[in-house]
Amino acid sequence: MLAGIESATLLGVEGRRVLVEVHVSSGIPGFTVVGLPDAACREARDRVRAALLSSGLPWPAKRVTVNLAPSGLRKAGSGLDLPIAVGLMVAVGELALRDVQDCAFIGELGLDGSLRSVPGILPLVAALRTEAVVVPARACAEGSLVSGIRVRMAGTLCQLVEVLRGRQPWPEPDEHDEADLPMVTSPALDLADVRGQPLARKALEVSAAGAHHLLLVGPPGAGKTMLAERLVGLLPHLTDEQVLGSCRIFSAAGLPLPEAARTGRAPFRAPHHGASAASVIGGGTAWMRPGEVSLATNGVLFLDELAEFQSPVLETLRQPLEERVVRVARARATVEFPASFLLVAAMNPCPCGRSGNTGECQCSPAQVERYRRRLSGPLLDRFDLHVAVGRPRTDDLFAGRPGESTAVVAARVTAARQRASTRGVLANAFIPANRLDELAPLSRAARALLERRMENGELSARGLGRVRRVALTLDDLAQREGELSVESAVTALEMRSGRAVLETDRRWPA
Repeated sequence: MLAGIESATLLGVEGRRVLVEVHVSSGIPGFTVVGLPDAACREARDRVRAALLSSGLPWPAKRVTVNLAPSGLRKAGSGLDLPIAVGLMVAVGELALRDVQDCAFIGELGLDGSLRSVPGILPLVAALRTEAVVVPARACAEGSLVSGIRVRMAGTLCQLVEVLRGRQPWPEPDEHDEADLPMVTSPALDLADVRGQPLARKALEVSAAGAHHLLLVGPPGAGKTMLAERLVGLLPHLTDEQVLGSCRIFSAAGLPLPEAARTGRAPFRAPHHGASAASVIGGGTAWMRPGEVSLATNGVLFLDELAEFQSPVLETLRQPLEERVVRVARARATVEFPASFLLVAAMNPCPCGRSGNTGECQCSPAQVERYRRRLSGPLLDRFDLHVAVGRPRTDDLFAGRPGESTAVVAARVTAARQRASTRGVLANAFIPANRLDELAPLSRAARALLERRMENGELSARGLGRVRRVALTLDDLAQREGELSVESAVTALEMRSGRAVLETDRRWPA
């Protein structure tokens, strides 16, 4: 008496097909699960037994062996409960093999026979190649986001058995299921709420238009967090492929789906500065969970109080910022997580936050030096824009007119992104180094300027490429054609070095 049921397990953000083989034979009663199961898989024995008995179904007093193939792949989670129960019923004759052909099963069993959702329904369903997949009722809306596979649902094990025996029709999803799909939501924030700060607003626009990493430095209360939270509203809406990719990552992390599933809005993640390296980068032991850098893929990762993060956490960002992927290696598996995000960070200029204000800063030079040493040079070199954010002027706060709204600025950002798409890239920050001479040619004066900066040691080879990409974004926003001018190169250098201070604000009216 042998039965094989299709299912899937989660590895990183990808689903892997699993064949659940159930063998029932005579001998001393027992239940064994083999095939590298984790603790949750091994505990399926007790959940399956209780669910069958609670549903009025027999539990065989025989020797039961469950093999999770392929045996070399580690299986994690409780999503294999349902296929184990179905395979057991087929093996003892409660269900016919023809009843479950061309059908896969995913779900956890409650002790009362109820079917419960598990993390990663979206990638698990996408990994299967069967005609239909049966999932718990609460996971049907999420599983239906995968095209090309018929997703069936059931609320209890007893109901599923009746349907498979042909005594009941498959239950149809409620029309409100999609509307009730668990989802992360956030209020829409308007850039018009920011009074003054023309330089920081311009930096925000350049960052969104070219996907350039941005560092905001200024005293407390200057509006750094307020600006960063409004950046996501400037980004273009995600494509269908990007939406599905973001949903797959959130599903694999066991989180509600991002707002992009309904509105197409880019995700925004802001971890606390006490976050560990594993929570930011991803990984773990039994469950290889995607981290914040993956959850922010296609969107914004905001690190507030950057200097308060642990140095090892910040240093782990260096490789994802370059390669846009994270590779987590463990003894049994190596998992690759996507990490294509726009990094925005904010920090104070010194521990007390009042550096540069005459008579206010109470920090000693040694304290300021220790504070700034928390950020390594290689990490700072990966920020395309370094912007000083001063306290807003009193006139701007009490009598100033509202600045441009998010809709107005987003229209210019979208136009700049469209110009970048004609070059074959999503944004200018994605232009490969070997195509810079072709796509971002320099004028003679601009080349001479950048050569002097490199000879003086003010600009690294990486920084040179980033300055050229920022200058190209400035030209795209201004709708300029041809070679990059020395004016664009100077502005890009100022915005990268942090020297674009408030006296240059008159270039960009609020």
